[in-house]
Amino acid sequence: MANLKEIRNRITSVSSTMQITSAMKMVSAAKLKKAQDAITAMRPYSQKLTELLQNLSATLEGNTGGVFAEQRPVNKVLVVAITSNRGLCGAFNANVIKQVKLIQDAYAGKQVDILAIGKKGNDTLKKTANVTDNKSGVFDALTFENVAVIAQSLMDKFAAGEYDRIELVYNHFKNAGTQIVLTEQFLPLEPVAVTKENTTPTDYIFEPGKEEIVLSLIPLSLKTQLYKAVRDSFASEHGARMTAMHKATDNATELRNQLKLTYNKARQAAITSEILEIVGGANALAS
Repeated sequence: MANLKEIRNRITSVSSTMQITSAMKMVSAAKLKKAQDAITAMRPYSQKLTELLQNLSATLEGNTGGVFAEQRPVNKVLVVAITSNRGLCGAFNANVIKQVKLIQDAYAGKQVDILAIGKKGNDTLKKTANVTDNKSGVFDALTFENVAVIAQSLMDKFAAGEYDRIELVYNHFKNAGTQIVLTEQFLPLEPVAVTKENTTPTDYIFEPGKEEIVLSLIPLSLKTQLYKAVRDSFASEHGARMTAMHKATDNATELRNQLKLTYNKARQAAITSEILEIVGGANALAS
């Protein structure tokens, strides 16, 4: 009977775990819908603004906003690793951390610093890398204004020559079950890719003037790029957690069913053994 009690305790434990994972799945599904709508609505604007910025950067003359397009020998690199503040989301954070380590290997012999956006990335990377700052608090109030402060800090560091290149590493949201790790160059601005269809940059008419347009458009585009990356990662986190909790719930259900089957078999065996003992005792008394 001690064995039966142990199995009953395991069934209770697995059932409790299943309820927790099922609840977490439903919470993530609700949050995912809102996050998915936000990033889906933002992508066309961000992509068009980035395209406009790349075309504009090809027409820059002198120092008119050219500090953000300045190509320097790469000796100091800053990697912005965007992860999550919470776990239980499968390989979501591990994939970003792995990509950051690959970037460190690619820049072997050079100064590579990490700026962490997300508690999980900060806690892991600070053990083996130089994490200069942790901006995990941005997820407590994920607004454009809060992310813009981080983007402005990155632009100031690049303009001051503290870093020669800044790269973003984050999970791109494709759908609820698929997240793709992307490495995206933040600074310096990448030049326009020349193709057969586009042999020359787009010619713009500036009103009121080129300097005013450049000084306002470039910072706005960079802030939007970082905000899109954080939003992308936020939606991917909930998608990854929903998928992970769905699989965990399925596994817990399967394990509970197996334990119930084992419990019933053990219970039947115990009842059969007791019946045999009673019958054996009755026969002994009769004889």
